[in-house]
Amino acid sequence: MQTKKKILIVDDTVDTVDLLRKRLRAEGYDTAEAYDGEDCLKQTDMYHPDLIVLDIMMPKLDGYEVCRRLKSDACTRYIPILMLTAKSDVDDKVKGLDTGADDYLPKPFNFKEVSARIRSLLAIREAHDKLAEEEKTGALECMMDEVAHEVRNPLTSIGGFARRVYDDLPEGSPNRKYMELIIEDVKRIETVIKQLIEMETVSLSYIEKADINTIVREALKPFEQDFEDRAIDADIALMEDPPAILADQEQMKKAIAELIENAIEAMTGETRILRISTGLSESRLEIVISDTGKGISKEKLKNIFDPLFTSKIYGPGLGLTFARKIVHAHRGTISVESEFGKGSTFSIQLQLKKA
Repeated sequence: MQTKKKILIVDDTVDTVDLLRKRLRAEGYDTAEAYDGEDCLKQTDMYHPDLIVLDIMMPKLDGYEVCRRLKSDACTRYIPILMLTAKSDVDDKVKGLDTGADDYLPKPFNFKEVSARIRSLLAIREAHDKLAEEEKTGALECMMDEVAHEVRNPLTSIGGFARRVYDDLPEGSPNRKYMELIIEDVKRIETVIKQLIEMETVSLSYIEKADINTIVREALKPFEQDFEDRAIDADIALMEDPPAILADQEQMKKAIAELIENAIEAMTGETRILRISTGLSESRLEIVISDTGKGISKEKLKNIFDPLFTSKIYGPGLGLTFARKIVHAHRGTISVESEFGKGSTFSIQLQLKKA
């Protein structure tokens, strides 16, 4: 399920706004409108657009000043701005670009050209965001690798000595309680270290033709007792005769299992339904895993795959990071949609096996 791109249309001419709104919505965009510069700044804070179509000659604040303010704010700096204006002199274009506009079109405009410019700007923004995300993830993983190797040996010593001290303490000693806490915390850290080391070994070491339904069923098996203990209703809808994919079946099973485990942990209310389906989406194989859990707020949703990130619903760890790395290693994509208080839906899309 692809989220619609959001475009903020800013113009003091009602007819222009109406025209752009109708055309852009017909092309599948979500739109919001503003009719002066101050309103544009307010709408940007509330609407969080992916792109702004901005007029220059407006009341209260003109387009140049609006553009300057948006580009000087770290929160809005990278929102693409397409200036549409009746001022078509070269000096006006230069001024608009100097204030930070990403593109410039004079009125009257041809909507096909507007549409093409919007697609281009959104593609550039998406490529920028992807590169930034890859660089951030790469830096985090590099740091975590170093931390894992530095911590592993001292942690083993701490855990071993703590167990020895615990065993030597007499029954009824108040210090046994404290040693139990130390041992439990060491186990928790050892689990994280193990996940970090496993992430280093994620590679497509054994690629073969695979049936996604078989992989899903295998991923579900370890959780059958959890479904019963937690009164979770598992609604499994697997497509008949799915087309083959090329995959490392064990790795892909781990990725799906991580998503199932997170869904189970998120469901603590009365309604506990886990839905898993397989199907085709735009010539790609799609696995959808949804839950009726607590959901994730919009502010935290963008960081959900970051290493050791916690949303207070999905605890701190590397499960989702691990799942994403496996999916990306298969040249697939993974995305999430969530509504706070209602649940989350994770979608994995994989390439089909070529004939």
